[in-house]
Amino acid sequence: MAGNTFGNIFKLTTFGESHGDAIGGIIDGCPPGVTLDMDAIQYELNRRKPGQSAIVTQRKENDNVQFLSGIFEGKTTGTPIGFIVPNTNQKSDDYSHIKDVYRPSHADYTYDKKYGIRDYRGGGRSSARETISRVVGGAIAKQLMPDIKINAFVSSVGDIFIDKPYQALDFSLIESNDVRCPDLDTAKKMEDYIKQIKKEGDTVGGTITCVLQNVPVGLGEPVFDKLHAELGKAMLSINAVKGFEYGSGFCGAKMKGSEHNDLFNPDGTTKSNLSGGIQGGISNGMDIYFRVAFKPVATIMQKQISIDNMGNEVEMQGRGRHDPCVLPRAVPIVEAMAALVLIDKML
Repeated sequence: MAGNTFGNIFKLTTFGESHGDAIGGIIDGCPPGVTLDMDAIQYELNRRKPGQSAIVTQRKENDNVQFLSGIFEGKTTGTPIGFIVPNTNQKSDDYSHIKDVYRPSHADYTYDKKYGIRDYRGGGRSSARETISRVVGGAIAKQLMPDIKINAFVSSVGDIFIDKPYQALDFSLIESNDVRCPDLDTAKKMEDYIKQIKKEGDTVGGTITCVLQNVPVGLGEPVFDKLHAELGKAMLSINAVKGFEYGSGFCGAKMKGSEHNDLFNPDGTTKSNLSGGIQGGISNGMDIYFRVAFKPVATIMQKQISIDNMGNEVEMQGRGRHDPCVLPRAVPIVEAMAALVLIDKML
């Protein structure tokens, strides 16, 4: 299997399966002499881990990271940073009923056809548990650029949207509720809706908005490695992501140039920021903001008709511990991937 490495200078390679011994990664290209805050790294993992609230999967994992190399006396040495996060709460029997069955909208069918073999326990390599390694890499990347602020939050669940611009939101409230939405009234509606969906044995999708502030001018490499193209690739590589837009996004397609152009101030900043902090594929110093669309989780606790590996129609129903909505746990993943893009461009 190819495609397990992200980045050009600051490179993260991930490995491991959902029900294997561990998830892990190797970071190459991290500068030496950087003092790492291990508690900050673990904090990011705690934001992603399962079992943290009533509206996420109840799989119980501590997700404690163990560093194997590349760090000495709390500082990076410049050599590859190896790490693992042990899997401690697998229940592989929950997946025995799909050993020969393809779950709708999962990677089961495509993995089997591509490789001729698949790990049906939790989806194996296609499981979102792989994103643990991304969060570790992103947490280290954040510490290499402390002046840049990266804040992601849940901006919609189903048809429930925050009806305020991000500038009117208090990012300090993101971690104050289980949904990770900085608008508390909207957060309550989202949480109630997710609980309702869970009772129905169903799932729901939504969007995460991410804001990058204090990004210096000049990041991004035209023509094929534009900054927004790299951010788009990073976000679309996350499990369950179906869409990415930055700046004015699809709304900008409805506007006239006279409405959309960001006029300059004398200091080079712009009066508006419909460009989303990126022009010509290069950061312009303004806030970079983008939105990521997540589909509903494919595993639902309702009966569905599918096929087995012989092409026979079968009735199946999801079992085990699954998220009714991935959004709350995906917030730190979005931030991590944004951090990996930025640090790679800065280096």
